[in-house]
Amino acid sequence: MLADTEICVFDAYGTLYDFGSAVARHRSAIGSSAESLTEMWRSKQIQYTWLRNSMGAYAKFWQVTGEALDYCLAAHGLSDRSIREALMTAYLALEPFPEVPATLAALKRSGMRLAILSNGNPEMLEPMVAASPVSDAFEAILSVESVGVFKPDAKVYRLVEARCGVKPGKVCFLSSNCWDAHGAAHFGFPTVWVNRGGAPDDGLPGTLAAQVKDLSQLPSLLGVS
Repeated sequence: MLADTEICVFDAYGTLYDFGSAVARHRSAIGSSAESLTEMWRSKQIQYTWLRNSMGAYAKFWQVTGEALDYCLAAHGLSDRSIREALMTAYLALEPFPEVPATLAALKRSGMRLAILSNGNPEMLEPMVAASPVSDAFEAILSVESVGVFKPDAKVYRLVEARCGVKPGKVCFLSSNCWDAHGAAHFGFPTVWVNRGGAPDDGLPGTLAAQVKDLSQLPSLLGVS
């Protein structure tokens, strides 16, 4: 299935870029609740996208991220507005996971096409990618903003063929979010779940092509040396 891959399309947050790096950068100001805040922020952020999809009430991911952070800061009793500003600013320059630069470089050397497909809006994605050591790796940075709905709506996954001209069966889609991986697989992408946390499978519709611990395993999975 993956042997026919023409393009690797990556989710951004949690797959290529470590969303935890935003809070880690300001751990001293947040204190002992830093880990809890990181987990809750991500959970609420994703929950809000699903709820907005159900309500038909799309908003930019930047707004959703801020709304989720507001909830989490209140839940942790953190009322200092400077912390909010610092965390939102840090979200524009998240750090890639350690194995990402070498993995993408290996794929590029092999001639593999690479792209991002993300819930993030362009004003979030572009500065983050530009600030990272993998800024020149991608031929396209695709955002759900152009269709006005979040993953796992099929309209999001259709953006790959519309923008990159590759049929679903030739796309290797990668996400650290199990629900996103299943959504993409259900749509028709051969999909790899990047299970960084060793979580159990959600068992949603859509059969996954493979599961890896991190992206360092991807070149061998694709037969790239």
